[in-house]
Parts: sequence; C-alpha cells; structure tokens
Amino acid sequence: MDFAGAYSAENLKFLLDGLYITLFVALLAIILSFVFGCIIGVIRYAKVPVLSPICLVLVELIRNLPLLLIIFFMRFALPEVGIKLGLVTAAIAALTIFEAAMISEIVRGGLTSVDKGQIEAGRSSGLTGMQTLWHIVLPQGLRRMVPPLVSQFISLLKDTSLAVIISLADLMHNAGIIIGHGYNYTIPILLLVALIYFTVNFLLSQLSKRLETKNA
Repeated sequence: MDFAGAYSAENLKFLLDGLYITLFVALLAIILSFVFGCIIGVIRYAKVPVLSPICLVLVELIRNLPLLLIIFFMRFALPEVGIKLGLVTAAIAALTIFEAAMISEIVRGGLTSVDKGQIEAGRSSGLTGMQTLWHIVLPQGLRRMVPPLVSQFISLLKDTSLAVIISLADLMHNAGIIIGHGYNYTIPILLLVALIYFTVNFLLSQLSKRLETKNA
C-alpha cells in the first residue's frame, strides 16, 4: 500500500475535481427532484382529475425500475430519437426522474398524515381547498417530511456513483482512474473516497437532526 503516492497533490486535486462534479450533480438533482416531487405529491394528494391517475402510473413505473437502467436510457437511448444529452445533463436528468418519484411518495405521505380535523376546521373557517392546503396542510406536512427527505437526499448523493457507468467524471470515476495508475493505490484511495462520502452524508444527517429538533 503506497499511501504517500496515492495521496500526492496531483491525485488529491483530481479527486477534488471529481467531488465537485458529484456535489454539483447531486445538488441540482436534489433541487429539481424536490420541486417535481412536491408537485406530483400534491397532485396525488389532492386527487386532481386526470393528472392524479397519470402521476400514479408514472410514479409506480419509475419506482420499480433500477436507476442504472434510467441512466442508460438517458445517455444511450434518447440519442436514438434525436435527443442528445451531455454526461452531466444525462446524470442529472436520470437522478431527478428517479428521485422525484420517490420524493412524491414522501410528500403525499406527509400531507396525508395531517389530522383531518384541522383540514375541516380550515374549511369551516372560510378557507378554500387551496388555501387550506397552503396554510394548514403543507406547513405541518413539510415538518414531518424532513427526516425521510434528508434520508432520500443522502441516497441520491450516494447514487451519483452509479453514473460512473456512463463515464461521468465524478468522485468514483476519478478514483478508479487513480487506482488504475498503481495497484498499490487501491486501498488508500478507496479509504479516502469512503471517508469523503461518509463525511458529506454524516453532515447531511446531522443537519436533518437539527432541523427535526428545531421543528419539534
């Protein structure tokens, strides 16, 4: 095991470049999947005619597909119909689609958990259905969604490593290249990559606990 060689300035910079891509892809996918997941979750919760059944079919379809298949589809299948996505865009699109389906169920479950008596109280006080949803259901539901949402975001961050299959220059991809330069780099580099993933995900979990305590 050559720790000194594995942790050279050049290799560390290369890993940091990969970490930047990992965090960039994860951040955009988190934002987009949260937005779309909330929209789909609200549509299903509100049982919007036509849209709700369509969302149900799409969510169940996506949730039962492997993420790797969706990544392959975005990168290699779409060009067959004239839609060409770059590596980063394909990874973000695949993660967004997959995670939005998961998040929509978290959102729907959080909204459903709000006591119906409060909803009835809001309607009896003169609020419309949308006003009740916005002022009463959403604020309470979102507080209950924090722990599962953060857990899903942590899963998303770890799932970015699957994009190595399409040669996205993320943390795992760059780690693999460094390992390929010297067989005695394997354990040092993998230990460092594991430490990086653990640190980022641990910080996210701690943030979740603080938010949960604050909203309790």
